[in-house]
This record gives sequence, structure tokens and C-alpha cells, in this order.
Amino acid sequence: MEIIKKVEVLIIKFVSEYLEFAKDYAEYAYILIAFAVILALGMAANFLVKRFLLGVLRSLATKTKTKVAEYLLEESFFLRLSHLAPAFVISSLSYVFFSDYPVLLGLVDVLVNLYLVGIALWVFDSLIDTFYKLYEESSFSNKLPLKGMCQAIKIIVNGTGIIFILSILLDKSPLYFFSGLGALTAVLLLVFKDVILGLVAGVQLTANNMVRKGDWVEMPKYGADGDVIDVALTTVKIQNWDKTITTIPAHALVSDAFKNWRGMSESGGRRIKRSIHLDLSSVHFLKESEVEELEKIVLLKDYFAHKREDIGESGMQVERHGLAAPLLNGRNLTNSGTFRAYCLEYLRDRSDIHKQGMTFLVRQLAPTEKGLPIEIYVFVSDVRWVHYEAIQSDIFDHLLSSLPIFGLRAFQFPTDASLSGINSVAS
Repeated sequence: MEIIKKVEVLIIKFVSEYLEFAKDYAEYAYILIAFAVILALGMAANFLVKRFLLGVLRSLATKTKTKVAEYLLEESFFLRLSHLAPAFVISSLSYVFFSDYPVLLGLVDVLVNLYLVGIALWVFDSLIDTFYKLYEESSFSNKLPLKGMCQAIKIIVNGTGIIFILSILLDKSPLYFFSGLGALTAVLLLVFKDVILGLVAGVQLTANNMVRKGDWVEMPKYGADGDVIDVALTTVKIQNWDKTITTIPAHALVSDAFKNWRGMSESGGRRIKRSIHLDLSSVHFLKESEVEELEKIVLLKDYFAHKREDIGESGMQVERHGLAAPLLNGRNLTNSGTFRAYCLEYLRDRSDIHKQGMTFLVRQLAPTEKGLPIEIYVFVSDVRWVHYEAIQSDIFDHLLSSLPIFGLRAFQFPTDASLSGINSVAS
């Protein structure tokens, strides 16, 4: 301190006597020189920290080869932290050089404090980004999306930082501004209504685990049908199957209905619920010759063996009575019932269909103007869309092609080709 005082006296004396400036101007010259020295030392401190200390930290981080160190470097955490060095140097030297200038010292304190708040917010921002990247790499990221939460924390921290900046500039306690927020609540709710709705909805989506990145979501109201690619604080982005991207407000997902296919993906089974419509005019009792032919089907051997025990041999010999009334005095096999049994055995024989733990059903629905529906209600073990569609197509290709073997026809409305054939026969 004594050395600085002597230097100050020498500078003022030199400026006032040899350069013939007034004493006040000589003091201004000292302040400018002192400022130049302080700034130069601050820049030197910043350079040294970045050149040596930061270099050592980067070298250590590279050698450790951990994700934490890698992401801290990517988010410039150490670089941002190094900016604290000049602030401490300038603050310390200011008390040395400007101890006799309280007004100037107060101004430097204000500037340094503002700088420290800004750097602290900057460093905290990089820490949040680092944490989010680490979380994205973990196995929990698909279960709970935290991007919206991280953005909400950033907003709260930066809002608090703005209050501290105002507190420094206006020389008021931060509590003064926090208490003032209560009076402005109504105005803030009115002006930032959409932002607040999105903020609250984003937190709800994350906390209740309603939507995750990678979920297949359907929301026809917004034309959305595809995979969720981003869950932000106020918006959710969905990439549709045609590769277009739909952006939906977060509050819409809370207030409106939507379908999330995550349960299907997690269960490991994707449902097939489709019917084959039989032409009613092709449904009939099986003749003995037809039974003998169908018994050659390996999948139906156990079925026919059980039926022979259940209804007896007489029920297997329709030719004896033809279509006479005595046919109805006993139980007989039908081609539609046998086809339904074949569908069951065929599906049980496939390795890509769930047989236990999920619904496995082949049923006959009520006849309609489109014929007799035989509904297949089973779950495929491969939930991938392309593979699921291929399996479903293979199943119905086979079952539709096998209808003539059972003496059945699939129902369809007449086409121009069939009508033209009728006309040509009539002519």
C-alpha cells in the first residue's frame, strides 16, 4: 500500500509540475493510468489462466476419458470459469489503487459484481447443459424426458440473476424485488399467459411421463401421427411418417386427447384385429368326402380326432342324409367352423405370434350385409411397423388363399368385370 501511495504521489507530481497540469487533471491522469494497469493485469491473469491452468485441466479431462469431462469441455465450462480470474484481480487491485477515491471504488465494485453475476449465470448454464447430455446418455432418458425441466430451471435461474442485477444497479436488497413480484403477478399472468401455460404443461408432461422422446403419438386434430423427436418446455415436435414435422404446444397435449402407442412398444406385442368376410352362400355342412380330404391337413388332425369323439361318426357322414331334415337331428361339422379351427392352429404354429399373456382369439362375429366375419384378434411379437405389416400380410395371404380348400368364398361387392361377364353370358 505504501508503494502504491508513493507511486500515486509521484505520478500526480510529475503531471502537475513537469507537464504543467492542474492538480485535478493530474489526479485524472493517475486514475487513467491506474485503470490501464489494472485492466492490463486483469487481461494478463485471464491469459495465464487460459494458457496454463485451462490447458492442464483440458489435458487431465482428456486423459480421464470420462463422459463428464468430455461434456464439460464441449460446453466450455472451464473456459467460462476462467473468466472469473480477471474479476478477482480487478476487484483486489481497485482497493489498492483507488482507496482514496470511494466514489470510483464503488463504481468498480458495481461493475465487477455485475460481471460476476453474468459469469455465474453463464457457468451455471453450461453445468445444466452438461447434466442434460449425461442424462441423455443414460438408460433413464427414454423413461423421463428432462429437457423441459432443464429449460424451466434455466428460466428460474436467469430470472433470479436479473433480479440480482437490478439489485446491484439500484442498490436495493433482492428481497425488495422478490416482494414486488407479488404485486405484478396479475400483470405477468395476463401478458405471459401463453408462456406460463406452456411452462406448466411442459412440467406436467415431464412429471407425469405422458410423452417421451421416441414415442409414437397420434393427434389427428393437429395432423400429427409419428415419432416424438423433441420434448421441449413449451412445444413437442413430432416427425410424421411422411417425414414432415408437426410442432404441437405442450398445453394442447395436456388439455386435448391424444393416443400414445408406447404401451404397445413396451409390452412387446402389436395387435392384429382384422376380419375375413365369408360369403354366406358358401357356408355348408361338411360331407364325408370333404372331411376325409381336410383330415390330410396336419394342423387339423387333432381337431378331427377330438370331433369324432365329441359328436360321433354319424356326425361326420352327411352324405347319408343329403340335405334332408334328419340331418339336423344330430351335430355336424361345418366348413366355416373347421376353417375357424384351422385359423387357430395355423396361428398357434407361427413363432411370431404371442400365445400366452396376450389375447389370442379367432371368433365369428354377427353376419352383416358383407357376409360372415371371422375376426383374427392376436398379437405379433415384433412391434416394428414394417415387420408387423409383413407378418400380418403373410397371415391373411395364407388364410384367404386357403378358403377354397374349405369350400368357402370371401365376400366382395360385384365389380365391373364380374358384371360385364354376366352381361356377356346373357347376350
